[in-house]
Parts: sequence; C-alpha cells; structure tokens
Amino acid sequence: MRHEVSNDSHPERVFFARVSTGDSQTPVISLRRATKTFGFDDSATDAIVSINLEIQRGEFVAIMGPSGCGKTTLLNILGLLDQPTIGRYLFNGRDVGKFSSSRKARIRNREIGFIFQNFNLVTNMTVLDNVVLPLTYRHGWNYKNLEKASQLLDAIGLKNREYFKPNQLSGGQMQRVAIARALISRPSIILADEPTGNLDSNNSRVIMDLLTELHKKGNTILMVTHNPELLKFASRVIYMRDGQIERDEELTETKAFKVTKRTISNRQKKATNSLKRQKRLTRVRRHK
Repeated sequence: MRHEVSNDSHPERVFFARVSTGDSQTPVISLRRATKTFGFDDSATDAIVSINLEIQRGEFVAIMGPSGCGKTTLLNILGLLDQPTIGRYLFNGRDVGKFSSSRKARIRNREIGFIFQNFNLVTNMTVLDNVVLPLTYRHGWNYKNLEKASQLLDAIGLKNREYFKPNQLSGGQMQRVAIARALISRPSIILADEPTGNLDSNNSRVIMDLLTELHKKGNTILMVTHNPELLKFASRVIYMRDGQIERDEELTETKAFKVTKRTISNRQKKATNSLKRQKRLTRVRRHK
C-alpha cells in the first residue's frame, strides 16, 4: 500500500534519544555467571560460559572476537530474544527470569533497538512500512508515524526508496532500512550485530556517525563487529573467545592518542629510513 506523507521533514529530530530514567547507579544490563547451552547430553554445546558483565547507561561497547565465539548469542540474550540456560540477567536492576513473555515483548518494542546482520525485513512490505512497523505494533497505523519513518529514511539517504520492496534494494540499502527500523522507536539501548557489515566505506561512515550522535545524546550502544577500525567510536571493547570474555578494556581518548601518535611515529621512522637508503644509493652511483 502506498502512503503519502508530509514533505515538511526535519530528520535531525528523529535521532533525539529517549534515555532511560532509571537509577543512574544501577547498571542497565547485568549478567551474572550466565551460560547458554544448545542441545542435550552428548550433543550439548556451550555458546557462552559463565559470563559476568555489567553495562552502564550511556556506554558505547564494542564486542569483538572470532566467528563462533558467542558474540551473537550474547547479544540475543541481552536483547531478550533468548535467555541463559544458567545464571541471571538483570535489566535495569530487575530479574529478567521473572518477566512474562508480554513484558519482554514490551521492553523489546520500547527500550531496545535491534540492528540485525541479516536485515530481517518483511519482503512483501515497502521500505516505509518496514521502518514504521515497530510503531504500528504499539500504536496502530497512522500518518504521524509514517512521517517519522519518512524523515528517518531521508536522513539516511533512502528517501527515494520509500515505496520499494526489499528485493529491489542492494545489500547496503537493506541494512540501512534495518537500522532505520531500529531507531524509529527512539530506544534507549541499541544492539547492533555487524551494523556496517554490508556497507561500503561511505555508507559505513554515515551509519557510524548516526550511532555516535545517539551515543552523545545518552543512548547505550552494544555493537558486535569484526572491524577494528570501528573501535574508535566505542568507549569500551570486550574481546570474546570460546564463549568467554577474554579481555574487557576501557578506550580512552588518551589511549587513542597514544596509538595514533605511535602509528605516526612508526611511519615517520620508515619514511626517514627510506630517505637515508635513497641518499646512500645516490652517493654510491656518483662514486661509480
């Protein structure tokens, strides 16, 4: 179905964060000795093992590690799409294990924005209807929500694709639609599984700039990535291996500066050495 929306759009308004108003001292996310096991008996496999983790409001956390280390399983548990086999998950200080299915669904719809690696778009719906879908579940269909979705698509460069179907888009465009859908509810927490995995460098920068702006406004962001270049956007990085947290590091501006300075210093040394070699070769040729 084709819907007409207002042309009076203000994309920047869409990205104002709706930050949780809970106790600022209480971690928004807390895992306590969480283990997730798939299968039974001899076929049982632990995807994550005895993980302890706390995420404070307003953090931008990158999760890195090799394929199969449990990153996506961890993200699914944190997003209430799955639950640990053993251990506890506290969301805003409350035990998720005691939540009803309907309460979990409300939290997913209102508090958490998901950016999936495989898009999860509804193939028989237009781009505009895909983006507005979370608000439709909550409020029903209305033009005001369509305007919000249209503004959001305009902000990420897909205004001219509103009435396309997902199969008419490139992989990068589908990822941007998935990101717009994640942001439409103005969630306080954003869980991103390889958000730039199918985007070129220019579009990747657009998406990371959007996430950075949301972080600056107080959103909590957890991002799974294989790309070390994206770590510069994070305030903390968690390295996983074999279902466990191997390292958990704060990323400070000072540390980033030292890394940059060291990289520049190494480049300068290489350039200086190269210049010295060229001068020596020139002197040798002259003597000959």
